[in-house]
Amino acid sequence: MSQFNIGIIGCGKISQVRHIPEYAANQWSHLAGFFDLSNARAHQVADPHPGAIVYDSWNDLVADPAIDAVSICTTNATHAEIAIAALSAGKHVLLEKPMATSLDDCERITEAAARSDRLLMLDHNQRFVKAHILARDLFRGGAIGDLVSFRTTFGHGGPETWSVDPGPSTWFFDAKQTTMGAIGDLGVHKTDLLNFLTGAKVVEVTAKVCTLEKVDPAGNLIPVDDNAIAIYTLSNGAVGTMTASWSYHGPEDNSTVLYGRSGIITVFGDPEYQVIVQRPGAEPERHAVEPIQTNDNQRASGVVDAFVDAIRLGLPSPVPAEVALATMRAIFACQDSSQTGRVVAVPANRSAS
Repeated sequence: MSQFNIGIIGCGKISQVRHIPEYAANQWSHLAGFFDLSNARAHQVADPHPGAIVYDSWNDLVADPAIDAVSICTTNATHAEIAIAALSAGKHVLLEKPMATSLDDCERITEAAARSDRLLMLDHNQRFVKAHILARDLFRGGAIGDLVSFRTTFGHGGPETWSVDPGPSTWFFDAKQTTMGAIGDLGVHKTDLLNFLTGAKVVEVTAKVCTLEKVDPAGNLIPVDDNAIAIYTLSNGAVGTMTASWSYHGPEDNSTVLYGRSGIITVFGDPEYQVIVQRPGAEPERHAVEPIQTNDNQRASGVVDAFVDAIRLGLPSPVPAEVALATMRAIFACQDSSQTGRVVAVPANRSAS
């Protein structure tokens, strides 16, 4: 079978450390096209790939019949327009998170994917982490009984330490380009992870989404959140917390704890053992699986391989639009709860459970 021609839309940091090297290592992929608002950056990342074309616009890239699939790695506010156009042009789409910046746009993407005969996959990469896969299998296998509560956290020092344009002028701090801050950057991952681990969706939210620390070049607080703390009720009745923060100035925290009726599963709570199962009266069951990726310790995520295999083998999307839509409903409910000071129900997730 010949290789798929891949187009990269947005050549920033996530493209450079994840998408591009993972496609380059995939035997079924050929990096054929690149677009970035910085033409010089697009040429820089395209140069190592023989025959790759740098396009003048993303519209030109998705209109090219030679391109089979695209990765959309642009700013949050552009996701919906580009994803819908790419699907309509007959491209398979790997879309970076968050899915979009409004619920309407998320639903429009979902509808476009349903109309298309092409595959749409969201880059919810925590689903492909080996420790998370093991924790899911243990939980769903009954290792700790029914879920009662949970806590899941993703915190680090902020995107200005990692962005392709580092510092307080990073696009992550620009509300016009992002709409949301830490909750869209990190909270999306942990909200989706709860669904992956437990099979349950968020059906009720109480949240505080706020800006506590990050400042722009003028010293003013940035206009998007740098911290989000939510109390989630899941469709299985469990209640717990989700925390996303850009204010953890030390080691990253990417931990999750599931509290069941007969035990506890801890993921990434110990530097040596990534998954630990504890039950009353028994010795802890410790699993050394694989360390979590951090901004300073990148390696292949498995996302691109899963995307390409699904296209090649005609498999369902590994992370389809409907799954991402359920996550985004919870994220927007967090914003609504924080703004109104009220508990916000997510009835669509209850009916979809």
